[in-house]
Formats: sequence, C-alpha cells, structure tokens
Amino acid sequence: MKGVRPELPIILHAVRSAAAVFAAILAGLLVGCAGVQSAWSPEGPSARAVVTLGNVMFIGAGLILALVIGLTAVAILAPPERRRWLAGQRAVFWLGVVFPVVTLTSLLVYGLNVAGILVRASEKPALTIEVSGERWWWRVSYLEEAGGADFHTANEIHIPVGQEVEFRLTSPDVIHSFWVPRLGGKLDMIPGRINSFRLQADKAGIYRGQCAEYCGQQHALMAFDVIALEPDAFEAWHAGQRRPAAEPETAFLRQGRDLFIAQGCGACHVVRGTPAAGALGPDLTHVGSRRMIAAGTFVNNAGTLAGWISSSQHLKPGNLMPSFSVLDGVELRAIAAYLDSLK
Repeated sequence: MKGVRPELPIILHAVRSAAAVFAAILAGLLVGCAGVQSAWSPEGPSARAVVTLGNVMFIGAGLILALVIGLTAVAILAPPERRRWLAGQRAVFWLGVVFPVVTLTSLLVYGLNVAGILVRASEKPALTIEVSGERWWWRVSYLEEAGGADFHTANEIHIPVGQEVEFRLTSPDVIHSFWVPRLGGKLDMIPGRINSFRLQADKAGIYRGQCAEYCGQQHALMAFDVIALEPDAFEAWHAGQRRPAAEPETAFLRQGRDLFIAQGCGACHVVRGTPAAGALGPDLTHVGSRRMIAAGTFVNNAGTLAGWISSSQHLKPGNLMPSFSVLDGVELRAIAAYLDSLK
C-alpha cells in the first residue's frame, strides 16, 4: 500500500508478540496469587525467601525484556543515522557481552545466596519428621531424639507454630516431590536417598501440600495437609497419637474391629493395640481423627471410608489397596464405623 513504511508489518508483529508474552506472564501471576496452594501467600520464613527470590527474578527478567524490546524498536523505527551505533563494536561489547554477564551473574549470586540460607541450619530443630512418598500417599513418621520412629501416621502432618521442623524425605518406589507452597519450596524424594530441609509455620492453620513431580497414574491425587497448631495443642495431639487405639465401646464397633482383623486388613495396616501389624499400607491407629483419606482425595467420615473399602480401585485406580466388594452392607458399615471411631 502506497505510503506505508515496509517495516510496519514487522513492527506490528513485534508488538503483538510482546503483548502476548506480557499477557501470559500476567495470567500466570494472577493464577498463582490466591488459593490454598498459593506460593504468593507465604506463612513461613522459607516461603517468604522463595517469594522474594521469585519476585527479584521476575522483575529482573521483565526489565531485561523491556530493554530488548526498546532496542528492537530503536533498530526498526529510528532513522538510519541514529541507529547506526547499534551495529558498532562498542554497542556489541557493552550490550552483548558486559550487560548479560553482569546481569546474569548478579542474579545467579543472589539466587545461590538465598538458596544457601534456606538449607543452612542454625539451631537444632524442634521436631524431626520423616516423610516417605509412596504410591500414591504419604507415610509420615515422627522421630525420637535417638532417631527411631516414635509413631507413624499418613497424609497429614502436624507441626508446632513458630518452631523449625526438619523434614527427612525419601521414597521406596519412584521420585516424588514434597511441596507445601505457603511454607516453603519443594524438594525431591529420591529412592535410596534422604533429602532434608526445614519448614516453619508462623501461624496456626491448615496448609495444603502436593506431590510436585510426576510419579505415575494417580500423581494428581497425591496431596497432604500440614496442620500447624499452637505449641500446647500440638503437645496434646502428639501425646494422643502415641497412645494405642481405644477399645470399641459398642457391640457394633467390636463387630467392625473383628471383621477388620478377620478380613486380613491387618496384613497391610497397623492398628496399635490390636493384632493388626502390617507395614505395607498407612498406619490406621488414629485414622478417624484425620481430615481426609486417600491422600487428600476425600473428606474423612464413615461414608467415605465405606466407599473406599468397597471400591478403592474405582475411586483411585492403580493404588495398592484392593477393593473389598465381597463385604455386605452391614459388614461394610461396621468396619467403617470402627475406623471412624479411632480418634
């Protein structure tokens, strides 16, 4: 078209591309700014350090992108006599060598310094918890000072508010990744290794965690809760978890316990205080006190427990627990009621 500069289509394409990039970045930031797994809602020192590091990197990347777009606009739009300096050796040296080296080195040094702060331990932790990522749930062991397990639980981690907790992470099968976005960064759980890091919650609350490394068929349904309690409440919970399961108070609950043992559930699960002593599946000694079952998939109550027992392979295909479809309604309700009573 007469009178239209030949470089105009190139300019318009560059503007559209830049707008698309900024829109994608903005959409990503908005998605991550709210919700139960928002990394932009930190509630602990490690999480705040991660957010600060991310902000510095995002801002740095944005400024570099703006500079590149600006220079591109100058190279396209400016008159030839004004843009000739961009092709000179001095411009190539300062913009193509010095600027990238200085900028990227600064960001690298800053990032390594923050990462070092996250892994350096200044004091003895208030508590040590070993977490094992399995198919597709979380085995949680509270360790004694001597290193042995004090007691076990599953898919739910209680910690005291305002105190540093050390997590020792491992896996018996494939690589998983332990991530509680509002409390800190993520760390891989690698078979044959124990990776350690520390987290701290500044206030009481429930913080959702998630496996952040694709680990197979039910990776998306492998969540957990970190429940931060005030120190006195945590001590009371801790003492309660150490106790064996309470004796059933009614004939119906006793029927459920006897069926639980007779159906062979104790070959995979532990219920301390009963003959059930299996080590393959989650410890169920106090399963009735947990918020969720099946690694954060269903709210925990007698109804969902019954559904899980009878149809676990339908509800979460590929998990290692078989469906007990042979149980009739009364038997199923009795076992579910017994498990729900284990507070």
